[in-house]
Amino acid sequence: MQQKLKEIVLEIKKSIIGKDDIICKMMMAILAQGHILLEDIPGVGKTTLALSFSKAMSLQHKRLQFTSDVMPSDVTGFSIYNRETGTLDYKPGAALCNLFLADEINRASSKTQSALLEVMEEGNITVDGTTRPAPKPYVVIATQNPLGFAGTQTLPESQLDRFMVCLSMGYPGLEEEVEIMKSRREQDPLDFICPVASAQDICDLQRMAGNVYLSDAVYRYIARLSAATRENEWIRLGLSPRGSMALAKMTKAAAFLAGRDYALPKDVQLIFPDVARHRIVLSTHAKIGTVKLDSLLGEIVKSVPAPSLVKGKE
Repeated sequence: MQQKLKEIVLEIKKSIIGKDDIICKMMMAILAQGHILLEDIPGVGKTTLALSFSKAMSLQHKRLQFTSDVMPSDVTGFSIYNRETGTLDYKPGAALCNLFLADEINRASSKTQSALLEVMEEGNITVDGTTRPAPKPYVVIATQNPLGFAGTQTLPESQLDRFMVCLSMGYPGLEEEVEIMKSRREQDPLDFICPVASAQDICDLQRMAGNVYLSDAVYRYIARLSAATRENEWIRLGLSPRGSMALAKMTKAAAFLAGRDYALPKDVQLIFPDVARHRIVLSTHAKIGTVKLDSLLGEIVKSVPAPSLVKGKE
């Protein structure tokens, strides 16, 4: 199955150039059965990245452009009266698929945003008292622009906490940007991506990643990192227990992607900023000062001693 992972990543690289780190971290989040928030400026390839994953993994995907007039029923679906049978027929919403791309999620109303809470947390959608399971695997990839705030509704902390990681692609380098322009001269690189895995393959990979061994020392290391965010003078709201569990799941996925069946402290350090970034709220004193969140998270990692392990054992 490790070969299957490599094939997926190689296919995605056909359309996403120079962002190997982001591709791997998205793969980790999918292995950890989590949801992904892509926070970046328009035009850097967020949507292309999401579509590349769905195509390489043969996942049924749907995309919904969130705007102020999008209704909760557009997300969850709705029931309509059938005159012939005298019953209510369910019409599925956009969220009922394997991979749901919520484009610019912060442009929808709070009520529409909250329609995603149940399916993100429990994998079910309830309409008119009837609960329907989402297909497996199930992944929500949401995008938002961190700079354009006109007409947006900021996601509350309770909903941000449902996303396992928050990633940012950033601008490409000079040579990478040249390669991107060349690759799109005649045809969309998405057309060259071939399905190399099935939905069942992804479910099997998720199960295998969940079986990666975490020693008690690694669990304590995760707990100490979480505690450090709660005790930091620059942070008003630190990592929640849900955040700690997300960090543990991502640690297993990072180890699995690296080809190991046991986790090391370096796996925790690799994904800690991506798991913590969107869950932490800086204090007012930090916001008006020069404190940068990513730099602060780096200092926290340095301040918490990592355990010494040999092959994942204490």
